[in-house]
Amino acid sequence: MATFSDIAGRLEQQAIELPSWAFGNSGTRFKVFATPGTPRTVQEKLADAAKVHELTGLAPSVALHIPWDRVDDFDKLRLFAEDLGVRLGTVNSNTFQDDDYKFGSLTHVDERIRAKAIAHQLECIEIMDFTGSRDLKIWLPDGTNYPGQGDLRGRQDRLADSLQQVYARLGEHQRLVLEYKFFEPAFYATDVPDWGTSLVQCLALGERAVVCLDTGHHAPGTNIEFIVMQLLRLGRLGAFDFNSRFYADDDLIVGAADPFQLFRILYEVVRGGGYGPDSDVAFMLDQCHNVEDKVPGQIRSVLNVQEMTARALMVDRDALVEAERAGDVLGGNGVLMDAFYTDVRADLADWRVSRGLPADPMKAYTVSGYQEQIVADRVGGTQAGWGA
Repeated sequence: MATFSDIAGRLEQQAIELPSWAFGNSGTRFKVFATPGTPRTVQEKLADAAKVHELTGLAPSVALHIPWDRVDDFDKLRLFAEDLGVRLGTVNSNTFQDDDYKFGSLTHVDERIRAKAIAHQLECIEIMDFTGSRDLKIWLPDGTNYPGQGDLRGRQDRLADSLQQVYARLGEHQRLVLEYKFFEPAFYATDVPDWGTSLVQCLALGERAVVCLDTGHHAPGTNIEFIVMQLLRLGRLGAFDFNSRFYADDDLIVGAADPFQLFRILYEVVRGGGYGPDSDVAFMLDQCHNVEDKVPGQIRSVLNVQEMTARALMVDRDALVEAERAGDVLGGNGVLMDAFYTDVRADLADWRVSRGLPADPMKAYTVSGYQEQIVADRVGGTQAGWGA
């Protein structure tokens, strides 16, 4: 098995994009708790994200959500972010909060409403032109609740046509990243319910259409690392939305529910060429912090991804090949388990110190006074939140 010193240099390549909305108030369908210090503007969200990057060195970019993060001057917002030491990243569209989209957006049977949804995607691409963003990420709530409510094939045909119109507007260096989710809010048939549907739609569009894998968007028991392997094998894994779940789309801190699953996913990423300077796979978080403070929640998340990446890089791949050829079932499993159980926390602390970062970013945040500062400063105005 590789030692930490063998793989330490490869950790320099890690970058995890933060979601702007994770710094706002968010929660369940039943309650969203307001918390002191919550950002009121996208600029305050960027400031919080910059604090995460300052303490971890892992989060150089911030994803935007439109219309939640719409401003009058996106070029000015880009410069504002750069002054803070971060950059603007993925632009996420939103077709799930307008009454017109009750029965669908890009799949809607009403051509007026479908055209409106397409126009929103095109607006997001215009924003990308100003921000320098590479990726337009589309997640759709479209679907049906009851058999007979809609023509399943017709909805797929309309989706394909809508996506083609959006794809045609992309710049040369821009990508369309299509996310999937097997249920919610549609319960009978979701229009993009799985990686296969997302892949089929992307293949029809072209090479710059890729799949986004949200780690919380699968049925219980799904082998997520198999999906990772297959999409990497086909060159169509575009991005991760990292989070964790116990039951459904819980959007909890990544690694909270099943650290071993996160390790297995990251091992397939490493083995399949999805990590490093030659990879186009984007690492992102997509989480909500309902009962915990937002900034430390994001710090904990990026540290969890880094820790499991380090363990995945340490796997002895030659030993795995030998065990497979010899039919050594337990030997092969043991190789993976040895890497998973290797405690790299002290090594990572030393690695951070050697790069001018705090050994313990969570502790550094606590003693920095930043939380107290934003609680005192952010009084009045309207807090950002889910649906803001």
